[in-house]
Amino acid sequence: MRPTLTPLALAFAVVLLAACKPAAEAPAEATQAETEALPSAADQAAADEAALRNSQTDPLDAILTGDWRSPENAARDGYRHPRETLAFFGVGASQRVIEISPGGGWYTEILAPLAQGKGRYVGAVNDPAKAGNERAAKYYAEGNQKLRDKLAARADVYGNATLVEVDPAAPVFGEPGSADVVLTFRNVHNWVMAGNEAAMFKGFYDVLAPGGVLGVVEHRAAAGKTLEEVKESGYLPEDYVIGLATAAGFTLEEKSEINANPADTKDHPNGVWTLPPGNNHDAADSAKYAAIGESDRMTLRFVKPKADAAPAE
Repeated sequence: MRPTLTPLALAFAVVLLAACKPAAEAPAEATQAETEALPSAADQAAADEAALRNSQTDPLDAILTGDWRSPENAARDGYRHPRETLAFFGVGASQRVIEISPGGGWYTEILAPLAQGKGRYVGAVNDPAKAGNERAAKYYAEGNQKLRDKLAARADVYGNATLVEVDPAAPVFGEPGSADVVLTFRNVHNWVMAGNEAAMFKGFYDVLAPGGVLGVVEHRAAAGKTLEEVKESGYLPEDYVIGLATAAGFTLEEKSEINANPADTKDHPNGVWTLPPGNNHDAADSAKYAAIGESDRMTLRFVKPKADAAPAE
């Protein structure tokens, strides 16, 4: 049985065969400089390997077009910019990623398949037993079960993805230092309204390894607005969110305008929920709010500082 060569091995074989051929007699007009300019076999092999590596498909290409994604979710890519957002946060296929409050699983459909193999995806959801009232407990229990069913329905895609139930007032997301990345998308305003924001950010800090990344996307209030002015609107002042993270011990590494929307006036009658996908407005105003699109959002990358280096002996 003849062995099958991979593309990379074939590239090396072609180069080596070429190197073993007897050298043709150089034309009389060829100069020494021209002869020296020819790449060596090693240089050519390295170039072939680099070309092959650069041509490999980005895993997000297949994930973003995957048949497991709901059409409604995929239709929002133009507003949520998943490829650019995850690249900004530095999310890779081999990382241990925790997504906070994944809701119906919009980002779960992307993050969980990406983490298959060497990575790991954990979705942190609210524990119904820790809810403040029966209505909230029922809401959390039903939402958590729907997300579990979603993962189980496509085990071929979501594989080892897991959910962990946490108490928002005293959250523990995993073993200390066990995560590479913690991500939260459009959740901070909920914790602020519930009074759990400081506890949540402390939990993020505890579960991340030193050097780990906290990625935050959140509805951004108009410049100059105070927390009290916007607290019930779903929008938050950017400086306030940054303050929550830095108070927990994080360092702000970079901001991005990936999810900015200058068309969002942020003065809607029902706050951020007036806009898509909430669409909490009169039907007569649908065209107006559809033209605005989804909210203006801050996109912030924080890092948990690495431990101080040991002093030289």
